Amino acid sequence: MDDARRIIAADEVPSDGTVLFTARNGSETTEVILTKLADDEIVAFENFCPHWTDIRLDKGSGAYVRNGELVCEKHGATFQRDTGYCDFGPCEGSVLSTFDVAVQDGDVFLTEEEFTFEHLGGTGDHDRSSGGRIDFTGN
Repeated sequence: MDDARRIIAADEVPSDGTVLFTARNGSETTEVILTKLADDEIVAFENFCPHWTDIRLDKGSGAYVRNGELVCEKHGATFQRDTGYCDFGPCEGSVLSTFDVAVQDGDVFLTEEEFTFEHLGGTGDHDRSSGGRIDFTGN
């Protein structure tokens, strides 16, 4: 695997949370989250809720995980961590967009053809988030 596509060491990806990174496709960037499953498989999803695509699951400190599922803190939707399938909430039945990653020699690599690894962390573009909506916690 190409060192430019290396994201992080596999043992740094939490099984009870996520790691946020930014990927680039030409002039566009997108946020992606990594999470580790019980069998140590690592999966990646685009970092937004399909109900309101301006809502990020991981705001920079790891997505909220409850009972082994990713939770959208804005409205309480839950997503299975192995498939990204929403099994509860206003977007029930939808699926998080996946990104192709692979683990080799203890490191996680971005293998999504159209994208390159940019950096760990988010894009820094927080203007997409809608502050005018009340979230699941009442804020």
